[in-house]
Amino acid sequence: MKYDFKSIESKWQKKWEEDRIYKTFEDYDKQKYYCLEMFPYPSGNLHMGHVRNYSIGDVVARFKRMYGYNVLYPMGWDGFGLPAENAAIQHGVHPYKWTWSNIANMRAQLKQMGLSYDWDREVATCHPEYYKWTQWFFLLLYNKGLAYRKKAFVNWCPSCSTVLANEQVVDGICDRCKSEVIKKDLEQWFFKITDYADELLEDLEKLPGWPDKVKAMQENWIGRSEGVEFSFTTEKTGDKISVFTTRPDTVYGVSYMVLAPEHPLVEILTIGTEYETAVQEFKKRMEKYNEIVRTSTETEKEGMFIGAYAINPMNGEKVPIWIANYVLMGYGTGAVMGVPAHDQRDFEFAKKYDLPIKVVISPQDKLLNSDEMIEAFIDEGVLVNSDRFNGMKNLEAIKVIGQYMDDAGIGEFKVNFKLRDWLISRQRYWGAPIPMVYCDKCGVVPVPEQDHLPAAI
Repeated sequence: MKYDFKSIESKWQKKWEEDRIYKTFEDYDKQKYYCLEMFPYPSGNLHMGHVRNYSIGDVVARFKRMYGYNVLYPMGWDGFGLPAENAAIQHGVHPYKWTWSNIANMRAQLKQMGLSYDWDREVATCHPEYYKWTQWFFLLLYNKGLAYRKKAFVNWCPSCSTVLANEQVVDGICDRCKSEVIKKDLEQWFFKITDYADELLEDLEKLPGWPDKVKAMQENWIGRSEGVEFSFTTEKTGDKISVFTTRPDTVYGVSYMVLAPEHPLVEILTIGTEYETAVQEFKKRMEKYNEIVRTSTETEKEGMFIGAYAINPMNGEKVPIWIANYVLMGYGTGAVMGVPAHDQRDFEFAKKYDLPIKVVISPQDKLLNSDEMIEAFIDEGVLVNSDRFNGMKNLEAIKVIGQYMDDAGIGEFKVNFKLRDWLISRQRYWGAPIPMVYCDKCGVVPVPEQDHLPAAI
């Protein structure tokens, strides 16, 4: 006998839905279990990735029910975002209509799979009753000083009039409209996740089931480093260039400075000089590349001298100021010191542009000659060419020189993180509106929570 799956399955699926057999009710006699999968983006149709992930979740939910748990197993839709806007433009429909039509179709497909969701608890991030709470959370963070607004360089598509994530910029081109993307300094909203950097790092130890590889990735993403922050002084204008280093033992070996092309001092130091045009052209060229490309180890390091010099506060030496693709304004201070004798990236950059290489750490039994070096010396050694610190083991000198700089008012100990605050605002339509009012009289003020949320699209 042939199995007529279409009629048999639809018959029983209809029966299950009428009887609400997967409805979750309060039952204080049972232990609770919450089974949640990632909400799908409503693209229109399920694919095999959906089938795989949601089948696994369904197995877990059914297994826990069979063991006597009261299982809460909902489904929802990640309904906001640029893909819906792109599709709406392509098909000539409103993103609201496009999104909800796709949700209806994908809901029907999930039901055809026989998954045991409690559909009475279905949510969609694009529904006002959902993003009301998104906005409530934003105001909670804002009132605690954890949501704030500042200027930041972002990927900007002039054609789409929106900020793009790094992943949406391919070879300097917008993946939506194929227009050239530029860097733009805009007021943006951020979540202050850096306030929790130490806690995020420490709490990795509370995740015993996580693979070591994943924990290591998280540690590198947070990127905690201890060092000294201090400033070089520009020769002509007296402006301060702040840098952070984990290697104060190499400060006597600085032979050049590198600023991010977007650093505000670049324009100040080059305006009206013979370098101005070339520097602006370099800066404009760098705007085509996202941060991932610019900092990739596979990207060739390139830069140019800007015609200015800075004074090293530890020895009074004058060093040239360069700009380069690998230094970012949004990371650290937007400036780095170049120590080519003891950093491989700096060594390769110095060799490429014929910059001085000054040895300040040598092996105990040998004095290095910079002219004979074929790579940076990054091993342990003793300090040379380092004034009063000569002969000191470099690992010991890290602390001693840092303390000297702190005591002398030259610098201060500081903890830095690779982790940066989370930029959350985009200039686009189909997304949860940030619940702030822009008033000519009062400035930027929050929407009153009581009776005024949601602030609807």
